Amino acid sequence: MSAIRSTRILLLPGLAGVMGVCSPASAAFLEDSKASVEMRNFYMNRDFRQHAAPQNKGEEWAQGFIMRYESGYTEGTVGFGVDALGLLGVKLDSSPDRAGATGLLPRGAQSKRAPDNYSELGVAAKVRVSKSTLKVGTLIPMLPVLTPNNTRLLPQTFEGGWLNSTDLSGLTFDAGRLTQVNQRDSTNREDMTLMKGPRRNIVTTGKATSDKFDFVGGTYAWSKTLSTGYHYAQLEDLYKQHFLTLVHVLPIGEGQSLKSDLRFADARDDGRSNVDNTLLSGMFTYTLGAHAFGLSYQKMNGDTGFANVQGTDPYLVNLVQINDFANQDERSMQARYDYNFAAWGIPGLTFMTRYVKGDQIELGAAGGEGKEWERNTDIGYVVQSGPLKNVGIKWRNATYRSSFASDIDENRLILSYSLPLW
Repeated sequence: MSAIRSTRILLLPGLAGVMGVCSPASAAFLEDSKASVEMRNFYMNRDFRQHAAPQNKGEEWAQGFIMRYESGYTEGTVGFGVDALGLLGVKLDSSPDRAGATGLLPRGAQSKRAPDNYSELGVAAKVRVSKSTLKVGTLIPMLPVLTPNNTRLLPQTFEGGWLNSTDLSGLTFDAGRLTQVNQRDSTNREDMTLMKGPRRNIVTTGKATSDKFDFVGGTYAWSKTLSTGYHYAQLEDLYKQHFLTLVHVLPIGEGQSLKSDLRFADARDDGRSNVDNTLLSGMFTYTLGAHAFGLSYQKMNGDTGFANVQGTDPYLVNLVQINDFANQDERSMQARYDYNFAAWGIPGLTFMTRYVKGDQIELGAAGGEGKEWERNTDIGYVVQSGPLKNVGIKWRNATYRSSFASDIDENRLILSYSLPLW
């Protein structure tokens, strides 16, 4: 008997016992369970090119472990289960003069040093009726109005409740309330606040945090090639937002298609902020065999830039490696090219490059209009067979230039591997 199976036999009855389920009812709970560990070895170098920048360089290297457990459900009309998430980050290289600017590791307020390691353990209870599931505990919801950041060593997580339902054919419905957040480079659960910089010109009055983020909405698939969505969110006392989405894929011919991704959002203050923003954007991607050519347009209107929860990824077509081009009044356009080397007989090898330019940025008291641009290049390879199967390596390079913020040159080297435990 393997060590993994032995561990499974020892652990799962204990979890079932905690839930108070009897042996016959817990069969599906045990048999349908799955567990995995994802390992990320992450090196990041961020070079600030301006002499006046508060920090000249951010450079750190760390090892991350993301352990996930998902149980099945007890038998019956109402099924019960539990999910668990264990996160561990280990420092491999850092120093006080290079820490705090990468987002990989926490940084001590006094010592300015990154700790040797940091960790988090989260558990969520879940209940399923038909095709509807309610989870309460540690969550990582993926929605247009809330997209947790997962681009560093460990993912951002939230505490709260989340209902997901697919009972109606074609409709995916979501609703819930989140109460606290744990940032990607933190071990502390805390109340949520608004993303404010650098030129979004968002300000708050009084208490700047909230422990209530409510959301509701759904996406409906009209066919295999067309879906539309509407979502509403409110960070209590800070802002409320409506978000509309449309995705359509038009088959053109053999190996050819045109994908249209349209997004509209409207956000207003909810009592303690000046949020006033309307977003209109679209990304159009033409695929021809192994090639993909993309063009996008994104425009911010109103008295502030885009509104989203601090630390999350705004759901924007021009969210790229460093910047999101979401400042007040900003207009931005992107050109992108992707290539899949499977066409050359090298499956697993991919390439991407893109360029985004933004202008018309309202600089507030500084006066005038700001401009910025960013260029990205990604090269990635995932081993397809042999003892190293599913090991992935990716190099990400970015250059960012701005008329109002620090210029940045950045490199990320990521080695990853996901191992199913059972």
